[in-house]
Amino acid sequence: MDERVERIRSALSRHGATLEDVKPLHGGACQENFRVELKVDGAPLRLALRSDAPTSLPGSIKRRVEFEVIRAAVKAGVKTPGVRWLEPNLLRDGADAYFLEWAQGEAIGRRIVRNPELEAARAKLPTELAQTLAKLHTVTPATALPFSAPPQGPARAALDDLRKMLDGLPGVYPAVEFALGWLHARLPKTGEVVLVHGDFRTGNFLVTPEGLSALLDWEFSHFGSPYEDLAWISVRDWRFNRLDKPIGGFAARAPFYEAYEQASGRKVDVEQVLWWEICGNLRWAVGSVFQGERYLSGEERDLELIAIARRNVEMEFEALRLIRRGRL
Repeated sequence: MDERVERIRSALSRHGATLEDVKPLHGGACQENFRVELKVDGAPLRLALRSDAPTSLPGSIKRRVEFEVIRAAVKAGVKTPGVRWLEPNLLRDGADAYFLEWAQGEAIGRRIVRNPELEAARAKLPTELAQTLAKLHTVTPATALPFSAPPQGPARAALDDLRKMLDGLPGVYPAVEFALGWLHARLPKTGEVVLVHGDFRTGNFLVTPEGLSALLDWEFSHFGSPYEDLAWISVRDWRFNRLDKPIGGFAARAPFYEAYEQASGRKVDVEQVLWWEICGNLRWAVGSVFQGERYLSGEERDLELIAIARRNVEMEFEALRLIRRGRL
C-alpha cells in the first residue's frame, strides 16, 4: 500500500491538495475503492477514489469511460456524486482512477432492506429511484460518450454478450442454455435506446433515513433498453432474501412502475420487464461464476469473489421459475 499512497499523494499535490489519510473501502467486488482524507487550502475534505482493478467482469467499462458517464448523468440531474481529477496510471501502470465527491448513506443491501431506522426511507425509495431512472434515461446516443449504441439492438446485444461470457467459462451450464434459447425465441422489438446504469440495484445506491442519497457504481453503463434497469433491480440476488418484495427487497412492483411512468412519460410493458428480468438472472448466474474464476485465476485474492460464485444456481433457478410461470 505504501507505494500507492505515495502515488496518491503526488497526484493530489498536482491539484493543490495535501493527503492526510487513505483507507480501502471494502464491499465492492469489481473495482478498487478508497476513502481519501485531504486538505485543500487548509480546509479538510473527504473524497472517494475509484481505480481500475487488475481484472473485471465482461462488460465493465474503464474508469476513464466511467468518468465521462458520471459527468453526463450529473448533467441530466441524476443524484450521483460528482467526479474530479481523472488520473491515468495512478495506483499502478495501466490503471486509470478518479476522485469523486463523498456521499453519506448506507449501501449494504441487507441493511437497506431490514434496518428499522430506514423504514421511512424504504417507503420513499420506489418513487425516488423511479425518478432517478427517468432522468438518466433522458440521455440518448446523441450525447457524446466514449461508446455507441449496439447496432443489433439492446436485446440481441445482451444475448450476444451472455453467449460470449458463457463460452469463456469452463464446464457446461444446461439451465442457462435452455433459458437462452427461450429468450432468443422471444426477442422483444427494439424500442428506445438510452443510457442505462447497467447495475441498478440495491447495494449500488446510498440510503439515509431521509431516503435516497446517491446512485453509485457506473461500471456497466451502456446505451441500451430502459427495461434493463427496470428489470435488474428485481433479479433474485438483489432482494437480499426478501423475495416477497420484488423491487430490490423493499417494495412491490406497482408503485415503482407507476412512479417511473409518471416521471418518464413511458408506459411500462410488463412482458418486456419479464424478458429482461429472466435475462438479468441469467446474466448474474454467469457473472457470479466469472467472479469465482477471477479468484481461481490467482490474479485476485478477495475471498468475496469465490463466495459469490455459489449464487449461480439460485439465479438459474429463478430464470427457470419465471419461464415456467410465464409472468411476473
